[in-house]
Amino acid sequence: MRIGELAARTGMSKDTLRFYEKIGLIEGERLANGYRDFPPETEIWLQYVRTARTLGFTLAEIARHGERLRGVPDSAAALSALFEEKIQVVDARMAELTALRADLASRVGTGCPLRAAHRPE
Repeated sequence: MRIGELAARTGMSKDTLRFYEKIGLIEGERLANGYRDFPPETEIWLQYVRTARTLGFTLAEIARHGERLRGVPDSAAALSALFEEKIQVVDARMAELTALRADLASRVGTGCPLRAAHRPE
């Protein structure tokens, strides 16, 4: 399928698809006339990419794990393992944000919040 059709089917712009091709997330064959031709399974893969992005995965993470997950019979187990890793990252980030919030709250009303002594954690 041509890039315009793929863009219409996925709701992604042609520029996004070109970028994804440039970074190796998708592969299209170049036809003699210079047009890109993508296999039908690219549409399904892009749905996965979109879902992974909404779940907080970066394009680098998707690219790093993508080949391992495409068409692998035990991809559900592999995905579950990736989700567990992502949960750990989210939990760590939440702890960092909680500490940041506490630090900010402790500085409110101190006269000059930027000069308030930072308490070691």
